[in-house]
Amino acid sequence: MRSTQVSPWRIRLRQLTWLHCFILVQFFLQVLLLFPDVSEFRIFLRAGAFALSLGLLWKVPKAGINHPAKRWAIAVLCIMALQLFWHPYISSIRAGLAQCFMYLAILAPLFWVSRLKLSDEDFRWLIYLLWGFHTLSSIVGVLQIYYPEVFQFAISSLIEEGQHGGAQLKITLANGAYIYRPSGLSDVPGSAATSGFYALLLGTGIALQTRHFLMRLISTASVPIGLFCIYLSQVRSTLVVSLLCLLVIGLVLLQLKRVRQVAVMVGTMIVLAVITTHWAVGVGGEMLSDRLLTLLADSPDTVIYQSRGVFLEETIFDIIPQYPFGAGLGRWGMMNDYFGDNYNPMTFPVWVEIQWTGWAYDGGIPLIIAYSGAIVAACGGIWRVISDRSSSLQLWAGIIFAYNMGAIAITFSYPLFLSQAGMEFWLINTALFVAARRSRTVLLSWEK
Repeated sequence: MRSTQVSPWRIRLRQLTWLHCFILVQFFLQVLLLFPDVSEFRIFLRAGAFALSLGLLWKVPKAGINHPAKRWAIAVLCIMALQLFWHPYISSIRAGLAQCFMYLAILAPLFWVSRLKLSDEDFRWLIYLLWGFHTLSSIVGVLQIYYPEVFQFAISSLIEEGQHGGAQLKITLANGAYIYRPSGLSDVPGSAATSGFYALLLGTGIALQTRHFLMRLISTASVPIGLFCIYLSQVRSTLVVSLLCLLVIGLVLLQLKRVRQVAVMVGTMIVLAVITTHWAVGVGGEMLSDRLLTLLADSPDTVIYQSRGVFLEETIFDIIPQYPFGAGLGRWGMMNDYFGDNYNPMTFPVWVEIQWTGWAYDGGIPLIIAYSGAIVAACGGIWRVISDRSSSLQLWAGIIFAYNMGAIAITFSYPLFLSQAGMEFWLINTALFVAARRSRTVLLSWEK
């Protein structure tokens, strides 16, 4: 008689939610860009990630949990709609519509994920999927340093054609090799730094919580691999943000009175940081050490100002006074490149380096307030989970809170919330909040 027992992996596959399928499709679309024949359709693959998020707004059933950031997100979308129909200096109707749909797609997980019936286990599987993919991407990034002729996949045609500073995305190693910065499982040189950040942060979270020795060993090993990729990608902002996130994790653990875990984490991180720094400098050579020393060359405020602070100053003192209610949609970024009307002198393209400048151009002071309110509300929801000592997701909430602090810091160096990373922010935050609520670990006052 044949056994009717079903393997645990088959049970897990049957329990995959729209959330997990969405993440897997995102990974699949990103990997497709690595193949030259497929990378010609780059714009469609990139757009597909956002289109899927929009599609799930319609597909997922409408009843769900009232996330505290929803009202702020609705305010953001209303401001964008008002900009589309009211502002006289839109680059073009197509560019304006595309920008509005981009905001909607990025915020969409806040709505459709909150309709899912997620358990604590569902959230943990989301984390394991993210950590697994980015750890694999980081490993590929390491291999691209040692064997670039084998593991360097297709590079974005915009970079190869020199339209986005292709030469600046190359590094010279200690052995004299002149190669692209590691891209990992991406077609953009330097993107391994992002995967390294996820591998470091989520690997730390898993190591702090898992009871399985082998899993703890593997997750701990992902930390130096991720840090190595951050070093060799030479993205200083990601390095600083990673250190900030680790500091926040330590403070949260102290808040939870987990002093022993703090001591173990700090000791382990110091050892891994020393080993990895020696490893990275040995491989990256003088160029890498000089790059790292620039962080210590002057006082922190001087380094920050020279790097990105000048753009924030320009936004506060020049752009906002000139455009208090926005400069018109579709005047910067890829929406302008693809759909903008750049022949009209009244709607000439503008340049954006940081998120705050993008918000100022797209909606002015109202949009800055509304989007900031949504982010603060999301952080408040996560903090409520941290404060609930009965929650099995309490420590994961601390990790995600640190991730949120890192995301906020990145807004001062990059328009995070107009990218796929911004969509991941809303997806992760909403998934944790929903899983905690479904487990009855968050106070009912959040339903109001």
